[in-house]
Amino acid sequence: MSTTKEIDTGPKYDRLKHLKEFDESKIGVKGLVDRGLSTIPSFFVHPDSSFPPTNSTRSRHTIPIIDFSYPREILVQHIRESASSFGFFQIIDHGIPLETINHLLNSVTSFNELPESEKMKYYSRDMSHGAAFSTNFDLYKSKAASWRDTLQLRLAPTPPDWDYVPSACKEAIINWDKVVLAIGEKLLGLLCEGLGLRNIDVLKEMSCLEARIMASHYYPYCPQPELTAGLTSHSDPGVLTVLVQNEIPGLQVKVGEEWLDVEPVEGAIVINIGDILQIMSNDRYISVEHRVLANPCKEPRVSVAVFFNPSLRDKMFGPLSELLSDAKPAHYQHFTFAEYMKRFFSKELDGKTLTNYYRL
Repeated sequence: MSTTKEIDTGPKYDRLKHLKEFDESKIGVKGLVDRGLSTIPSFFVHPDSSFPPTNSTRSRHTIPIIDFSYPREILVQHIRESASSFGFFQIIDHGIPLETINHLLNSVTSFNELPESEKMKYYSRDMSHGAAFSTNFDLYKSKAASWRDTLQLRLAPTPPDWDYVPSACKEAIINWDKVVLAIGEKLLGLLCEGLGLRNIDVLKEMSCLEARIMASHYYPYCPQPELTAGLTSHSDPGVLTVLVQNEIPGLQVKVGEEWLDVEPVEGAIVINIGDILQIMSNDRYISVEHRVLANPCKEPRVSVAVFFNPSLRDKMFGPLSELLSDAKPAHYQHFTFAEYMKRFFSKELDGKTLTNYYRL
């Protein structure tokens, strides 16, 4: 069977022209699917990558699932072990009603499944209003596009202009920000306790909860999932990421040389450590590469991630002094968060390049 890997990639193929035509159409990836494509456009093809189907292999490792109702001492131990060994874990029994999570995911789905003429009104790469809907924030920088559409919002410290947020999911997003802030605050305290810090609010006091970005991803059916990605391999640049997902699989975490499926668990919340927390913990906690496979299912995969970042953009960040000694020197240089994020957005999503760049 012929594929787009065999067509449209010769010397006469004008990739930028095709990217612009697609982007300016404002139809997104779902619009391509709705047009009944049986082959994906060439600029979505990742020629040097291998994307096995989910559940294609079984590993002796599994991503930890932690009961958030455990006594604090046990909870600290489990979170410390998970953050140190995997950088990823899921929490259950966290007190957030399943209806609240489902309402958020269903609202995001409803927006993405609006009539094309309605959804197009929100398609933009301009984040000046704190909200933008598009296909791939790095569309023009990446080597190949990924098969998803994303609604991105700046939740804090300056909220978005709510007129630019789709009414289909506005109320659910406003409510979720309150819920996720409480979860983030508890998690940061537990993570600080796991590091043995005297002040378990030190990360909160360093503004690590105050800048929040939300990315709601919609991964429609892909006719050639073996040729492209839903989201390419990367680690998150911030402090902490809190994610909810529907029942369609696809999220994978790299542990050693293996890719592990993060199996959807009803009502669970997925937590992962960001690069800044790895740096501040001086490698006691790890941020790890993760990716999302293109969706082979007829039903869409939907996820909502909230990224916790420092709001003090001109403050210097680096390994916490309390964790350093002659025997445990700093592994990283210090930097301002503004400089750090400028470097992140200057390029495509790509592995662990930020931690590698700042490592001494």
